[in-house]
Amino acid sequence: MAEAKNIVVVGGGFAGLKLARKLNGHPAYHVTLIDRHNYHQFQPLFYQVATASLEASSISFPLRKIFQKSKNIRIRIAELIRVDKSNNTIFTSSGTIPYDYLVLATGADTNYFGNEHLKQYAFPMKTTVEAMQLRNRIVENLEAAACAKDEETLRRHLNIVVVGGGPTGVELSGAISEMKRFILQKDYPELDISKMHIYLLEGSPNVLNSMSPAAKAKAREYLTKMGVDIHTQTVVQDYDGKNAILKNGTTIPAALVIWAAGIRGNLPEGIDPGLISPGNRIKVDPTFKVLGADNVFAIGDISYMEHPDFPKGIPQLANVAIEEAAYLAGNFKRMAEGKELSPFHFKFQGSMATVGRNKAVVDLNKPRISFQGLFAWFVWMSVHLFLLMGFKNRLLVFINWGYKYITFDNSLRLIYTRPPYPIHEEEEAMAPLSANT
Repeated sequence: MAEAKNIVVVGGGFAGLKLARKLNGHPAYHVTLIDRHNYHQFQPLFYQVATASLEASSISFPLRKIFQKSKNIRIRIAELIRVDKSNNTIFTSSGTIPYDYLVLATGADTNYFGNEHLKQYAFPMKTTVEAMQLRNRIVENLEAAACAKDEETLRRHLNIVVVGGGPTGVELSGAISEMKRFILQKDYPELDISKMHIYLLEGSPNVLNSMSPAAKAKAREYLTKMGVDIHTQTVVQDYDGKNAILKNGTTIPAALVIWAAGIRGNLPEGIDPGLISPGNRIKVDPTFKVLGADNVFAIGDISYMEHPDFPKGIPQLANVAIEEAAYLAGNFKRMAEGKELSPFHFKFQGSMATVGRNKAVVDLNKPRISFQGLFAWFVWMSVHLFLLMGFKNRLLVFINWGYKYITFDNSLRLIYTRPPYPIHEEEEAMAPLSANT
């Protein structure tokens, strides 16, 4: 029997984890799964951690626990630094690792479009830690508002600006609006919560711009009725920690700006610049091989493959990443049997977003239908529960959702940072500290 080949998979997100699980126990391969964290993060529910609906542990799952009984999967906690294709080696924060096949599934990070002020002061939400930091800051600002000695400070700490009208921005805005309506007026009786404004800013003409006209219109209708101030065709030019400065010259006083306006691939060094597409994604062929490489693949958000329906690249969605990983695993099994690789045939299933309680929008591709409301909300919840890793996590999330639905409340509004009350006196010092701690 031929010696087992070494496959190194970088990234424990939806794509990398799915690939490793599909190859678990395969005698032809030893698989090393590398990630900077020792857990898998369920990104679609980050916004619920940020808005105190779920604990971080409910949407995270230890990588080593997944492969406790595996004989051919090994986990390494490290950060990828550089790829050396000529020597079939990668350089990581914990040393060099050789490979026979390399799979890059490094995902994507926040894109600030080169604005250093936004990077310093605005809050992203691409990791569990960032979601926790955002939750801390939301509650800190409310505590600071309760101690405010003047109207200007009060307004600044009550205002929340969400930049980006995609699914993340829409879901965050809706969740914060529900906090305002059902929870905050009870938690902070000394505050006039009606003075709290949630701004959703989007540069394109619509929220959920990639979805159907019906979904766009309904999501906007839902958010407007929930009290979210929606401003489309509006671009944030700068933010100094106190004021969001718009391209049209308008200024919004806000101690919190949440940046959900763009993503860019987590690109390691060693990739030919000619293979990098807009958005920092790596160009691949129909088998997900990096162009010009025989043994390097890229899947998930980091990969760029054009499609007749998506000339700017296949969508960067969780279900798409899972589909790509399952396909690539099948091709690795074909290689082990001496068969040729088969090309990937992308079938877009659709997209969905939730806006709030009993409110969601769903677009299906086959059959091509769009529906909204309570049924769409149940579909959204069912899909996300199914995608969660581990029965315990699914149960915890389901219990939390049920408790919140019945009581209109939750008990997760905890601050895990230093006491927040001096914010209105030390704004300039705290804003960058909280954002980057």
